[in-house]
Amino acid sequence: MRTAIAAQNLSYSYGNSRVLQNLSFSVEKRSFFIIIGPNGSGKTTLMKLMAGIVKPQDGQLDVLGRRVGDYARKDLARTIAYVPQMLHLDFPFTVDEIVRMGRSPHLGLLGFEQQKDFEIATRAMAFTGVEYLAHRKLDQLSGGEQQLVFIARAICQDPEVILLDEPTASLDLAHQIQVMDLMEKLKTERGVTVVMVSHDINLAAMYCDRLLLLKAGRMVRHGRPNEVLTFETLEQAYGCRVLVGESPLGQAPQITPVPWKFIKAHNRSE
Repeated sequence: MRTAIAAQNLSYSYGNSRVLQNLSFSVEKRSFFIIIGPNGSGKTTLMKLMAGIVKPQDGQLDVLGRRVGDYARKDLARTIAYVPQMLHLDFPFTVDEIVRMGRSPHLGLLGFEQQKDFEIATRAMAFTGVEYLAHRKLDQLSGGEQQLVFIARAICQDPEVILLDEPTASLDLAHQIQVMDLMEKLKTERGVTVVMVSHDINLAAMYCDRLLLLKAGRMVRHGRPNEVLTFETLEQAYGCRVLVGESPLGQAPQITPVPWKFIKAHNRSE
């Protein structure tokens, strides 16, 4: 089986408001899959469905060949790790303590950690480059450092699939690249399936294997970056003018939004 996640005619509503409508797509194992789309297109709701936080109302969602609703909570936590947009902890735990929380689904009934759990946490911190912060409190860290800590906690779960909702939002350029490189490394070195929501289309194009473009809860396009990121498709989804060219790095489209002042200047010159 090469499919990690499969959705068929998936729909979801909040009250009378339809958030997702008849989505059908699949995510291959050991791939880097990115979901894009304008605000309000249902991206976060889709992530919550895949994470098992909310249940599908219509359609079917399978994770590794099983209905997501058939998983016991602990089994699902061993299979999928989820890093949401914002995480708030009421108590200022140390980095080491936060990362070791990822071992919870693997602990016995009494919840005691063993030497193996400490070793896995140490490796997760080393993998994300935050081991030097192990004894620092979370509230003493920058936003970029905090994001890496939460990713380390997800890695500590030892999942087969990791879901991340806008992990590079509000990060500086160096931390954005660091997070994306980590996800690529997770995929290639550990065989983890990575599913991410992103608003940075150019960053997504450089890293992902496949893209899912949503608008108003519906799928606009699903496929490789050069299939999804076309002039017509992007203008349909975002309702603004864009230029689509080839990245100087090659093999990926490069998207340039066109400000209205340039459109006006162009119209006056005609």
